[in-house]
Amino acid sequence: MAGSAAKRPLLEVLDLKKHFPIRAGFLAGVTGHVHAVDGVSFAIGRGETLSLVGESGCGKSTVGRAVLRLIAPTAGQVLLDGQRIDDLPARRLRPLRRRMQVVFQDPFSSLNPRLRVRDILAEPITNFGLAGSAREVEDRVADLLDKVRLPRDSMLRFPHEFSGGQRQRIGIARALAPGADLIICDEAVSALDVSVKAQIVNLLSDLQDALGLSLLFISHDLAIVEHLTHRVAVMYLGKIVELAEKRALFSAPKHPYTEALLSAVPLPDPAAKRERIILSGDVPSPIRPPAGCRFHTRCPHAFDRCRAEEPPLKAVAPGHLAACHLHDAAAVAATPAAA
Repeated sequence: MAGSAAKRPLLEVLDLKKHFPIRAGFLAGVTGHVHAVDGVSFAIGRGETLSLVGESGCGKSTVGRAVLRLIAPTAGQVLLDGQRIDDLPARRLRPLRRRMQVVFQDPFSSLNPRLRVRDILAEPITNFGLAGSAREVEDRVADLLDKVRLPRDSMLRFPHEFSGGQRQRIGIARALAPGADLIICDEAVSALDVSVKAQIVNLLSDLQDALGLSLLFISHDLAIVEHLTHRVAVMYLGKIVELAEKRALFSAPKHPYTEALLSAVPLPDPAAKRERIILSGDVPSPIRPPAGCRFHTRCPHAFDRCRAEEPPLKAVAPGHLAACHLHDAAAVAATPAAA
């Protein structure tokens, strides 16, 4: 039993759904739903980074917020260390919140402008009763600033006195303050300059190695993702369409949507050439997702089955999952005819 517990993922998400109701007016009934997240499953091991990528509006941030219970899931299960948390009442969930923290996209609006850095970092420490005295709180705050590579005299300053990258370091320190096992980074570097992005990504990587953190890294920037992650899950219109180890996904994507995303990533060598895949049409509305494969309205390889039958997310190579009927068609074509 001890061995199986050690191998259990830190976070398991099973068939997670979040549908937002649409109302015609304040007192009117529900007229429809926005299918923001529509059956997402994945797991994150201890010390692992899983990146959730896709176009804006595909449901990435909604997944993160539902995992954290900042919004209530419509259906599905979320397990932390084997314990189901999606249906826990607030009183029982509160002690577990210290293990799951978030770093938000905007490093300014996510910090209270009226509090000094010391008070921002001390708040989760005192809320969860992690220090016995004011001196211990002070020591913990100083240690957190050391971890995120900010000078200790930063604790006396206000958020507006820092640059965007420094404010994001404060946000990371606040996530570390209660002793989190899992940190959800919701577009945590998208508002920063390119050079500062690299610094924050390197900081997260170093903290992960030092503290054994698990990260759910939500981003639309595949160039950043490639440097940080262990595995990648690609989302399209509320569903995961591909999930694989980083190297396998970047070198041999198995879904047409992933191929299109990767074709837009700038190459390090300016002289190198890559054929850009331009997708036709717009992303369909999540209010009325298309029948069959949700990507078929923009896919250059779609055929009749794609328009009628939704492809399941299944293994197409060892450790590589994709939701695409093209792999079934290729398998049939490669099978020798019966004698």
